[in-house]
Amino acid sequence: MKTLLSLVTLFSAGASGATLFLGAYPDSIIVFDEAKGQVADRISLSTGLPTSMRLSQDRKKIYVTTNDHSGLEVVDVASHKVTNRFVLNTPTKRYRFNGGAPDPQDRVFYTVTTEMNKLSDRYDIGKLKYTVIDLAQQKIVKAIDIAHEDENANAGFYGRAGFEVSPDGKYLYQFRDKVVILNTDDFKVVDRIDLSKPDFPGMENVGFGGLLDSISEPGQHVSLFNSADPIVHNRVFGIARFDLTTRQVNFTPIGPAPGGMAGLQVAPDKKHAYTVIANGQLGNKRCEFWAFDMGTSRITQTAEVPCRSRFSFGMAGDGGKLYFYGAGFEIEVYDAATLKYERTWDLNNDITGAGMIVIN
Repeated sequence: MKTLLSLVTLFSAGASGATLFLGAYPDSIIVFDEAKGQVADRISLSTGLPTSMRLSQDRKKIYVTTNDHSGLEVVDVASHKVTNRFVLNTPTKRYRFNGGAPDPQDRVFYTVTTEMNKLSDRYDIGKLKYTVIDLAQQKIVKAIDIAHEDENANAGFYGRAGFEVSPDGKYLYQFRDKVVILNTDDFKVVDRIDLSKPDFPGMENVGFGGLLDSISEPGQHVSLFNSADPIVHNRVFGIARFDLTTRQVNFTPIGPAPGGMAGLQVAPDKKHAYTVIANGQLGNKRCEFWAFDMGTSRITQTAEVPCRSRFSFGMAGDGGKLYFYGAGFEIEVYDAATLKYERTWDLNNDITGAGMIVIN
């Protein structure tokens, strides 16, 4: 299964008129009012283009990584004010990173970086490293080499590969084709849970996908997963719940895995879920909405939807609307009950790949 987007959401049952936060070119976060259907505010980012957004564990802050100078900015959700901002680059060093996770006390930010040192005639490109950024000191305080067997899995992510921190702050979890558990003091690998050999009958090649904040609970990592049976290798997708304290994994298969899938949006009642699937390529590409009953794990409704070459998929705060956005200036709104197009909201700004945060 291929995840087509990076999407972060926060829902509460029965809410309406949520606030949407979206990364925008060239250097801002758009604050959009669902109830009014218009831009309510714009948060200026002095460090450059937003590339990722991550909610703090208390859901009160948004951590934004930026591209121009390898920056990090912290946005207060309630006031829309930037409370902390800095860059990692210096005149002789540059860093590449994209996303990560804060610790529960919001003191440090964990990510993966590549350091590039400026020499007289070239840049010397360093190895990938697990990195700790101290938010008060506004600098990298620790960088540890990644084990050779984990280098390839980290190369394309730069911090996006499903980082979570345990409730006590002692362990850093990285969710990929396997779960790698690191001690936050010295970054030694405590355990590797090999999901390609799960202790569940009829499953093999299990891998975690995008984080599902809509149904996450404190101390849990809830995400998409995909797997294949060991006989005919039929690929299916579903929801995985990983307990960050006990390290127990629970898989709930939902259905056959399509060629491409734009995440999974779960309604606040946790009874209904939606995705957009894509099969085929270029002129033969076909996209559909899939609606699911979470109780029976069955597809209840499908509807063809116009494909885009690139897009992101989201949901309203009350679960009543579905959103198409990204690679453009608009949000296309669909009714979740009928899967029919309703309207288009003009953002008057091109949107980056940083994703969307929905807060009631």
